[in-house]
Amino acid sequence: MEELIEKIKEYKIIVICASLGLVLGGFFLLKPSIQAPAKESNFQTEVAAISKDSTTEKEEKTQKEKKEEAVEQDLITVDVKGAVKSPGIYDLPVGSRVNDAVQKAGGLIDNADSKSINLAQKISDEALVYVPTKEEAANQESYSNATGNKESKKVNLNKASLEELKQVKGLGAKRAQDIIDHRESNGKFKSVDELKKVSGIGAKTIEKLKEYVTVD
Repeated sequence: MEELIEKIKEYKIIVICASLGLVLGGFFLLKPSIQAPAKESNFQTEVAAISKDSTTEKEEKTQKEKKEEAVEQDLITVDVKGAVKSPGIYDLPVGSRVNDAVQKAGGLIDNADSKSINLAQKISDEALVYVPTKEEAANQESYSNATGNKESKKVNLNKASLEELKQVKGLGAKRAQDIIDHRESNGKFKSVDELKKVSGIGAKTIEKLKEYVTVD
């Protein structure tokens, strides 16, 4: 009888130990699954935060680029040269005038010829603003006068003498006399092209002569 009681006690101890083992085992098996949602939730939060930061950074970058682009569109770049104190390339607001460019370049020097430029004229992007000196302006005027004199020195076919016609480049003594004879026989030339009626003068010669003769 005592042996039986001892066996029952041993059996209870084994059963209790086995139960404790099952409880502990179940606890450790269930623990990861309980904690997993928390870890997953934390990961999702971090991803969302990173994504938000990235989006914000892109938006800020886009806004910055738009602002820089707007600033660039509101400016023009011009090259200022000649009789100014600080020639160079300058950025100016859209709608600026020549005077603004000159002032940006330090203003005119003492020898500048302000009469040769229109200070009130608007300038566009990539424009060249050149201010001549008084000497340059004078030389330009002399050249223009010389060019005008050259035009005025054209030989008049209806008034020129034989000697004057002989001096015309492309005409010799024979052709000069033929022009005189044609003029006396048929009257005044109405245009330089009528030289084609003169013997020995063709279309190519007439085109060359137009630089030196006139009927006005």
